[in-house]
Amino acid sequence: MKLIITKDYEEMSKTAAVIIAETVKTKPNCVLGFATGGTPIGTYKELIRYYKEEKLDFSLVKTFNLDEYFGLGMDLSKPYDKDQSYARFMQEELFDHINISKDNINIPYGLAKQPEKFCIDYENKIKKAGGIDLQLLGIGGNGHIAFNEPGSSLASRTRLQPLTKKTLKDNYESFFKKAGFNKEDMPCSALTMGVGTILEARHLLMLVSGKSKALTIKEAIEGCITSKITASAIQLHPGKVTVILDDDAASELSWSLDLV
Repeated sequence: MKLIITKDYEEMSKTAAVIIAETVKTKPNCVLGFATGGTPIGTYKELIRYYKEEKLDFSLVKTFNLDEYFGLGMDLSKPYDKDQSYARFMQEELFDHINISKDNINIPYGLAKQPEKFCIDYENKIKKAGGIDLQLLGIGGNGHIAFNEPGSSLASRTRLQPLTKKTLKDNYESFFKKAGFNKEDMPCSALTMGVGTILEARHLLMLVSGKSKALTIKEAIEGCITSKITASAIQLHPGKVTVILDDDAASELSWSLDLV
C-alpha cells in the first residue's frame, strides 16, 4: 500500500487526477471504476481540465460505477437539484464534459425490475470488459466502501444492500436535504459492487478528506481487517493500492509523513 498525504483537498484531487490521467495515457482503452459523493468532485474537475486543456482522450475508456440508490434513475426531465441519482451526478460532474462514449458508461440501474439479475449481469459485464484497471474509492463515515455496510462479507459481489441509519443520515445531510427531500422519501437501499468485486480491480485508489474521516481511515489502514469496517479489506489487495489523504484526514495516523 502506498500512502500519500497532501496539504489540502485541492492537492489531494490534483494528485489523484494525475494517477488516473497516467492510466488513460498508458492504456487508452483502460477500464476505470468511478465513485460518487463529495470527495471525488475535485478530481473530476481536474480530469475535465486535462481533457479540455491537455487533450486527454477518453474515447476508448470504459467505466463502471460503484453503486446507485435503489429506486432512483436519471430523469433528464428533472432539474439536477431534484434528481439525486448517482447516474445524474456522474453526467453533471464528469461525463457531460469529456469525450467518453455513452456506450462505454456503466452505472448500476436503480430502477431495475429484477435487481438480482441486474447485479449478476453487471458482474459479467465487468468480466467481459477485462476487469477494472483502476478503481476510485472513498470511505463512508462508518468505514464502508461503495455501499458495503458494516457486516458485509469481504467476499461479497454486486448486490442489493440495505443502508444503515448512519449512512442514511450522512447522505441525507450531504445530498438529499438540499434538494428538498423529506427523510422518508430517501431510498433506504442501494445496488452496490461487493467488496470481493472491488478487490479484483488491478489498482485501488482511495481518497479521504477532512477531520471527520480521520479516525475512520486510521482504523481502515492501521487496524484489523474486519467486516465491521469494510474499507479495511483494501489491506487484502494483492496488487497496487494507493491511499491519498489530505492533512486533516491523516491527523490521527500513528506515524508522521512529509506532505507532497
